[in-house]
Amino acid sequence: MLPGMAGKPSIAIVGAGNLGTALALALREAGYRIESVIARSHGKSLTRARRLTKQVSSRVVLGAEGVKARVLWLCVPDSEIARVAKSLAESFEGKGRIVIHSSGALGSETLEPLRRKGLAVASVHPLMTFVRGSRPSLGGVSFAMEGDAAAVRAARGIVRDLGGEPYAISRKEKNAYHAWGTFASPLLTALLATTEHVAELAGVTKKAARQRMLPILLQTVRNYGTVGAAAGFSGPIVRGDVETVRRHLAVLRKAPVPRHVYVALARAALKYLPAKNKKMLNSLLDSVDGWG
Repeated sequence: MLPGMAGKPSIAIVGAGNLGTALALALREAGYRIESVIARSHGKSLTRARRLTKQVSSRVVLGAEGVKARVLWLCVPDSEIARVAKSLAESFEGKGRIVIHSSGALGSETLEPLRRKGLAVASVHPLMTFVRGSRPSLGGVSFAMEGDAAAVRAARGIVRDLGGEPYAISRKEKNAYHAWGTFASPLLTALLATTEHVAELAGVTKKAARQRMLPILLQTVRNYGTVGAAAGFSGPIVRGDVETVRRHLAVLRKAPVPRHVYVALARAALKYLPAKNKKMLNSLLDSVDGWG
């Protein structure tokens, strides 16, 4: 038994993908016993589950028969949560037990079949990205949660043990919350992919661009975290350099999608950030067809 494990609820993980794997490993390190990893009976799901159980000294379970964990944590795609909840409700029950899902967009109501069986349910979403080949720390990560009081209370304690920062969210805020998270990571990645195409116009390969951009990207993020967006904003727009922006738009005619992205982000900068010559810059952008 790991230090601190006594008194902590045992946990079953449903789904051993990127999130489920990272969460199970973090929970184990925080002193929680992973009672089981629940998987489908075939394919990659079962293979991943078997690999994970070796790492956390657990066992694979098909379905939920025989699962004794007090907490069941669903780490499956949003489109699967309702189906999984309905399936688990056929065999997983008992007052005092808790079921959590980690969708950023869906609320705890998707677990209603389990709630009707007497279980407390909640949605608990970490504001973090999980991809293959990378295991992020959960220390300092915000976890948005809503649902039944007992489930939220238990989840809050678990998240704090992980080093995370729990906070309450309402169901009606979840779509906006998820859109915010999408801007913070997936769409930021899309922007970075777009910058690689602009680099090609300057004769730089995508691989080289990624390497050369890292110092300025990391410093930009540090500036944002230290002094905020306004004070961390630099470049031709904050200086009001209309002619430089005009030249950018001219060369980007060779790359219509990056040009469109440039125009959209420039408009956002003029709306939300400090800049000189805003009227002239807005007029320039108004005269541009972003796809032309």
